[in-house]
Parts: sequence; structure tokens; C-alpha cells
Amino acid sequence: MTELREVVVCSPLRTPVGRMGGALATVPALELATTVLTALLERTGIDPAAIDGVIAAQGYPTMEAPAIGRVAALDAGFGVETTGYQLDRRCGSGLQAVLNAAMEVQTGVADAVIALGVESMSNAPLYTVEGRRGVSGAGLLLRDALSRGRETVGGRRFPTPEGNVGAAELLRAEYGISREAQDVLALRSHQRAVAAQESGAFDAELVPVEVPGRRGSVLIDRDEHPRADTSLAALGGLRTILGRSVAEATVTAGNSSGQNDAAAACIVTTPQRAAELGLVPMLRLVSWAVAGNDPLRFGVAPVPAANLALERAGIRFDDLDLIELNEAFAVQVLACLADWGVDAEDPRVNPRGSGISIGHPIGATGIRMLATLAHALPALDGSLALETMCIGGGQALAAVFERA
Repeated sequence: MTELREVVVCSPLRTPVGRMGGALATVPALELATTVLTALLERTGIDPAAIDGVIAAQGYPTMEAPAIGRVAALDAGFGVETTGYQLDRRCGSGLQAVLNAAMEVQTGVADAVIALGVESMSNAPLYTVEGRRGVSGAGLLLRDALSRGRETVGGRRFPTPEGNVGAAELLRAEYGISREAQDVLALRSHQRAVAAQESGAFDAELVPVEVPGRRGSVLIDRDEHPRADTSLAALGGLRTILGRSVAEATVTAGNSSGQNDAAAACIVTTPQRAAELGLVPMLRLVSWAVAGNDPLRFGVAPVPAANLALERAGIRFDDLDLIELNEAFAVQVLACLADWGVDAEDPRVNPRGSGISIGHPIGATGIRMLATLAHALPALDGSLALETMCIGGGQALAAVFERA
């Protein structure tokens, strides 16, 4: 077998993250994807013909852009020879797109691949599965893709009737994690994200999005989700999501990740090909791992995934300079950190915020995290970083990156 080639990540970029129904709500997923791909070409100056394919992650697609990697590539000006497809591993989809691109490059199937992640949760479809059989007297039932996906992600044998929130509450009970501890983590996430915004730390990774309006276009160039005005008192005043059915419930909208809109992309290639294309690698892929567990305990699936990725890399948590753990819920972050023996206030953990503050646009999150990680690592004078996230349905991904 041919020896696997070294893989590097170049030019990770992302759009600002919009709130559900917010500044980017009128921008379709395809337009977000096209915007970030176009910016990637402009900022790198590479010939689109040098890209072998575009692997796109999206959790809530429509048929407005089937196999959105291909359609977005065509709309962004790539030639018809550039291939593309779409994948879904829920919250891990963006990182999976990077890893799929890496495997193509490692094995010599491709020399340069763009990993793309996109989600417009504001435009997630309402759908029917009965319409083609005719309309009954009761009419058609429209399902909300966002809520339905959380209810069905465990299949028939592992039902999740209360969605991811119910699973988060199970971890709260199992680990004995208080509401206050969750709100403290959520506040810290917002404070770090706002500080990063105000200092310009996100500027290099951001691609502005032009949003048409009746009074002219508006340029969106900042994340919309971080809240500078939040406080422990404000977070403590929010109602729990399952309070009516679970007396001890602690999970609120404030200590959970947002529903968001964004796109992100990066170029995955070899160091040699990067040099030929005039690209400057930012990260080298060291190792990665995927793990599965009970869908009702999906929040702690990053524990085995990260442990295996670190073992394959031959390093320990103490060797890491940066830990990017997506904040699906504050409670699951605290549970993972407890299992790893990492302090919740460890400055290496999400130093610029994460899902609770920046937001969680499902398909884009993994590459959004990668863009933030790639720009934060040199600012911290660090070398090794871990990116990991839980995945609804009982999975997790983890990858170790080294500063190139």
C-alpha cells in the first residue's frame, strides 16, 4: 500500500454567524456557501482548476441545492470538472468534511480539496412525507426539520422523544451538575467571544456577507450571537426548557448552543502542493477518531473520541495548547471536562467562546471551529490543538492538529 501523504489545512475562512431569524435569515444556504467559496478563491488567488473537489457538510438541506458542494462550486465560478458532494454527520459534519478531504489527499485520490460547511437554520424546511399519496380531509401534516431531526436521530431502538435537551438533562442528573455551574460556563463563553470580537481576533477568519434589503444592501461582518449584555442574573432568570415535565430541569436557552446561520471553508492539500499553489499552511492534521455511544448520552461521546485521537497522536491532554470543545450544552461540556480531569476554567478550553456564545450552525460548526482554532493557536504561541464535538444520536468526532 502506498504510504499516506502528509495533510495540511490552508486558509480557513468563515462568514459571521447569524442568529435564528436574524441578520442572515434571508440568505439561503447556497448563497452563504457561494460567498465563502468565492472569498476563498479571491484571498488565496488560486486557479479554481487547481481544486479537485468540494466536499460540503449540511444538516438541513433542501432541493434548492442538491449535493450542495457541487452546486456551490459551480455558482462560485469553478469549472465543470470540479466535483462535489454533500455529507451529514449532524454536529460533526463540518469536521467530517475536512477529514474526508484529508483522506482523499492522503491516499492520492486528490491533491487539493475544499472542505465546506454550511447551514441556514433560519431556512430549515418544513416538509411532508404524505403529500404524494393525496390530501385527506384533515390536510397535510408539515414537520419541522429542526425538531424532527432531534426526535428521530436515535432511530426506533433508541428513541429521543425529548430531543437533545432531554439527553442533556440526563447528564445533569448523572454528573450532579448544577444550574449555576452551567450558567457560569455560559457567561464565560459570551465574555470570551465578545472580548475576541472587540479585540479584532476574529477579523482574519471572517468573510462579510452582503444582505439585500428594501433600503439597500447591508454588509454583515460580525457574529450576531455573542451577547455583551448578559449576566449571571439574566441567565439565572431564564426558564428551563423541560421545566414542565422535569422538576429538576436546569437546561435553558441561555446555557445551550444557538440555532444559527453560517458557512465556512478551507483548503486541504499536501505541503508540496500548497507551495506550488502559493498557499501558506496553517495546520497539519496529526490524528483523528470517531466514537459512538448511547444516543441519550451523546454529550459525553467526545470523551472516548478525544482519548483515542490523543492516543493515536502519542500525546496527552497536558501536551495540548488549545482545546476546542463545541458547546452544545454547558452541562455536556462540564461532563466531558470532568471525565478528562480538565478544570472548567482552564484557559486552553474555548478561549474565544464556542457554541453557546458564537453559535452552532450545525453543518458549518466544525469548520468554524477550525478557522477559530487555526487563528488562535499562533496568537497563543501554541503548537498542538484538539478539536472535538458531540453529535446528536450518540457520536463524536475528535481531531488533533499541529501548527504548521
